[in-house]
Amino acid sequence: MTRLVDAGVDAGALMPLAEFHAWWAGLATAGRFSVERIPFSALDAWQFDKQTGNLGHASGRFFTVEGLRVREGGADTWSQPIINQPEIGILGIVVKQFNGVLHCLMQAKMEPGNANTLQLSPTVQATRSNYTQVHRGDRTRYLEHFVGPGRGQVVVDVLQSEQGAWFWRKRNRNIVVLVTGEVPVHEGYCWLTLAQIRALMRIDNLVNMDARTVLSCMSFDLPDEGDTTGDDEFRDALVRSYQYGAGGAGATRTAGDILSWFTEAKTRCDWTARLIPLGDVADWKRTDEEIADRDGRHFRIIAVDVTAGTREVRRWSQPLLHPRGEGRAELAVRPIDGVLHVLVQARAEYGLMDMVEMAPTMHELPGAQPADGETFGAGLLAAPGARTRFDTLLSEEGGRFYHALTRYRIVEVGAGAPLEVPPNYRWMTVRQIMDLLRHGHYLNIEARSLLACLHSLC
Repeated sequence: MTRLVDAGVDAGALMPLAEFHAWWAGLATAGRFSVERIPFSALDAWQFDKQTGNLGHASGRFFTVEGLRVREGGADTWSQPIINQPEIGILGIVVKQFNGVLHCLMQAKMEPGNANTLQLSPTVQATRSNYTQVHRGDRTRYLEHFVGPGRGQVVVDVLQSEQGAWFWRKRNRNIVVLVTGEVPVHEGYCWLTLAQIRALMRIDNLVNMDARTVLSCMSFDLPDEGDTTGDDEFRDALVRSYQYGAGGAGATRTAGDILSWFTEAKTRCDWTARLIPLGDVADWKRTDEEIADRDGRHFRIIAVDVTAGTREVRRWSQPLLHPRGEGRAELAVRPIDGVLHVLVQARAEYGLMDMVEMAPTMHELPGAQPADGETFGAGLLAAPGARTRFDTLLSEEGGRFYHALTRYRIVEVGAGAPLEVPPNYRWMTVRQIMDLLRHGHYLNIEARSLLACLHSLC
């Protein structure tokens, strides 16, 4: 992995970061973007179904806002609205070597829910409805590198989940392709090295969620065993964490132990979840301005009118899920015998396809309190002697969520942090986590974001 301090973040880069920031500021100024809240009655081509109350598009595509009902122990417990988007979209990054240095083709993409309008995004970030041009807009740029006979050499290709609290069984295709031929750079795109992107990860609301999940799956430019220096114990432990764990060496648990623990966590789930009509959701009220819970604690469904001069469609309207306040996703890390370990938990989310995925040490949704099973992790992160290694406010998906912000933190806990942890937690090396990311449904979207953040610390 590129050493940001010693080698310099711009080493081998086509565009220095100072030039990138000037380019970025110019795009934000010239973008002609606006997002205005509107009543549901002003939505174009979106309507509430008279029988179910579901909110959907006239084409039957894109997504619907429906209801979710959860039963625990055989009894109904609660219900809520949820976004149902059964399409599998593409989150793809084109990579290419320039002068021996790997670069990623990144996009400055406007999403209506972004708190700061533009964010750094994958080369292609598109739902199936978008790239098949249901909206009758422009064709998705660079799509030919990911689908069809002329696509690039595939180096990452895996289906990964998205927020199980707000989406019903949502998955996207995370894909990276390596190209060798000429690739034209269109307006709003640029080549950046992995070191540069990882440095930009430390800036609030710059690298978007879709870029983070793809970056977390990339194993390029990882450190080798000779990359330790002896002058930074934390970094050296992190380097070893990338190397150890495949066969159990240097790890507190073997891969088999972890898979058995994870499988057992799924078998303990004593609940079921299913879609119901939005009109049957209890304790939520609908006005012409929003759909909200009666206590005003969770999220709202709102409607917006959007103008975007750089998108495939220049103007449209749509619903968005609007959380209340900021979420928190925090990862506890500590060296164990010189190898950095991260503490993950097996966490149930009712909208996940596979019920349970590995999550950060502590994950708190906006408007919620830590779940009963997370009190151990929350206490560990707040214990005396803990040292914050990463702390940035990052946006969640801006195409479906409005100003959904999460505080992402990586905290090195003291040597006194227990190795024996409650049954829903496990210490793992980074290598063990990355081996799991070759497959879907192991790490949730917040854990993958934190893994991308952890890459920036090496």
